[in-house]
Amino acid sequence: MPVAMATAESDSRLIERVGRGDRDAFDQLYRRFARPVLAMAVRQLGDNGRAEDAAQETFAAVWRSARSYRSERGSASAWLYAVARHAIIDRARQKREQPAEIPDEASGSAGPAEHAEDTWLAWRVHSALDQLPERERAVIELAYWSGLSQTEIASYLDVPLGTVKTRTRTGLARLAGLLDEVQE
Repeated sequence: MPVAMATAESDSRLIERVGRGDRDAFDQLYRRFARPVLAMAVRQLGDNGRAEDAAQETFAAVWRSARSYRSERGSASAWLYAVARHAIIDRARQKREQPAEIPDEASGSAGPAEHAEDTWLAWRVHSALDQLPERERAVIELAYWSGLSQTEIASYLDVPLGTVKTRTRTGLARLAGLLDEVQE
């Protein structure tokens, strides 16, 4: 447990140093969080190129807004993942580039109706997630979009493992209730 606390403290200090324009602190923060942020973006966007763009936008936003970070409002990793989530949502809203060539044959993949259904379902899940309390939403996003284990989440958020398990269980129950309301 002391290792996780030391990591969280150093994450906070790194963000504070980044806020003062410290490039070395930014490099350390980037090395520490680039991989999980990219994994989160790939899971949400389903496209490596767009995910890389979202990860790049995340760290550009961290550089620009690190001065706004306040440790009393929450852990440094939770703040950084919130920045990442916003960058990913912004990237998801942007139109995809058109392919250079139009195929000669019709695709066997899902048609507009299926895509509309998938899009609506994805929108509904994201909307339901946005209704969850921040603490529950953070653990669910880290688990399902970043692929982190509950132990890793506990370390990132600097909370006990039992707290992560409780927040996950409670968040998933709330999410199921919110999604059941849509089906009725």
